[in-house]
Amino acid sequence: MSQVKVLGELAVLDDVGPPRRGRAYPAAGATSALLLPAALLLGALVLWPVLRTLHASVTTDGRWVGAEHFRAALAAPGTGAVVGRTVLWAVLVPAVVTALGYLFAVASRRSQEGGLVRLILLVPVALPLVVTGVTFRLMYDPDPTRGLATLLAARLTGRSDDNAPQLLGPGLVTVALMSAFVWAWVGLAVLVFRAALDRLPPSLADAVRAYGGGRRHVLWDAQWRPLLLRTVAVVFALVALGTSRTFDLILVMTPGSVRDDAAVLALRVWQTSGGTTTGQGAALGVVWLAAVAAGMLVAAFFVRQAWPPPRVEATPGPAPTTTPPRRLFRLLAAGGAVAWLIPLVVLVATSAHGQVNAAARGWWSAPPGTGSYAALLGGGELWRALGFTLLLATVVTASVLVVALLAAYPLAWLTGPAAQATGLLLMAATVVPVQVIAGPVNEVLGVVLSSGTARGLALVHVALGVPFAVLVLRNAFADLPAEQVRGARLGGRRWWGTLHRLARHNLPAVIAVSVLEFVQVWNDLAVGLLFSGPEATPLGLFLAGQSRGFVSNSGVLAAGSVLASVLPVVLMVLARRQLVAGLVSGGVR
Repeated sequence: MSQVKVLGELAVLDDVGPPRRGRAYPAAGATSALLLPAALLLGALVLWPVLRTLHASVTTDGRWVGAEHFRAALAAPGTGAVVGRTVLWAVLVPAVVTALGYLFAVASRRSQEGGLVRLILLVPVALPLVVTGVTFRLMYDPDPTRGLATLLAARLTGRSDDNAPQLLGPGLVTVALMSAFVWAWVGLAVLVFRAALDRLPPSLADAVRAYGGGRRHVLWDAQWRPLLLRTVAVVFALVALGTSRTFDLILVMTPGSVRDDAAVLALRVWQTSGGTTTGQGAALGVVWLAAVAAGMLVAAFFVRQAWPPPRVEATPGPAPTTTPPRRLFRLLAAGGAVAWLIPLVVLVATSAHGQVNAAARGWWSAPPGTGSYAALLGGGELWRALGFTLLLATVVTASVLVVALLAAYPLAWLTGPAAQATGLLLMAATVVPVQVIAGPVNEVLGVVLSSGTARGLALVHVALGVPFAVLVLRNAFADLPAEQVRGARLGGRRWWGTLHRLARHNLPAVIAVSVLEFVQVWNDLAVGLLFSGPEATPLGLFLAGQSRGFVSNSGVLAAGSVLASVLPVVLMVLARRQLVAGLVSGGVR
């Protein structure tokens, strides 16, 4: 936009049309200032720690040792099994989540009970993985008098209570962990598939039927080839990347005696190096980084596709016909939703018993009471953890949103190789496992602040949250119609006015970033475990500490898990429509 004199009068020339879209961002000096906070955070707390880990993997006290640490780490007892389980997680779990997510999305469309089914499936998505671990450990308790799943497995296999299957034993613990992860992630897959299915033009199915096609042809020609193939790839890739963050679940759900039998790279790196940078730990971290980077490239390839397609404007004419799912599918979806409620019922029912009853027998065989809640709320430790986590999540969310908006504004108008390279860098920074860079990050915090403080913990959360937020907001800004960009440019006298108007046009994306960042910080365990100190005890770390004496603390732990889950569940349920709309906006970039 420029101002010139025309016949002695000041005129405003609009130069933000589609051919000159790039003129919608601020000048070079302002652009550098806008990108500076994000660049400093990512450079100091993500990029440099990754390089430091790479350096530590091939050196010892500054001396080059080549692949020595890699050979020693991979030759250590159990490492081969750990790598194999990591690969199994990355292949089997995404396949199950993708298949169930698609089936639930199809079976719950255009039916009266469909909304309730999707709402039930959404609740586990919002739960902290610590709470998911507590819930399924209660279900899989090896004593049939306490573990509902163990009791049912004994009855189905015809075994006595003394010889009941050990679902958390060495042979089945990985399967049990995977079942908990699938339970927690299917709801997200359902939301993505539902958004994709809703964007399919019904006229495609009508055209296939008009040429004599049946249900199989409609599925293949009107759904699978236009969109679902790419959506399946996106969901599979994202869940595969998500399986690299099973640390919280394994740490809480597995008894100490079988933890090595369930370990994956997420846990082994922490066991090897903890919050420091060692040779073998760094080598395992590099192996993990390489695997995650490969998965990220696959995800990036499919995310770059046109997913989801833009909405087609409605045209006058007869409404296209739609066929609701068969009654059998709707009943199966309703039955699946009921099954998804069982773990939640177990958690709430266990919390509604006193400490002694919850530890001694199953929730179905003891009268309910409020003893566990009274014992938990009577102490000050929970209140301190709740207050600190609420403050931490609020400050981090506000900081991430401000930094991401400033950076996304100038990055949104990049095109060609520059835009693709920026997207890849942001995705890479998003998926860097925090355990891999824990040692170098603590070194940075020791220089600029001090490690183990609340400020340092908040700074790490901000640095880890900024890449994803910038990626979502950048895509959302870039997806705005030229008319809205023109209006924002003409209405804003300075770049901050333009940015404010663009953010208002992208309110779903802003809400999605805010809710997801708040829930991520609220639900966290790994970052708190690696970077918190005596003055900074987040809620996830408090719950994990209670799980050390799991049986004796089961009632109090269940009560704490219920209280810790209320706020994230409410936020996710209230913002579910904005989450979907915000995350899929700009999906073509």
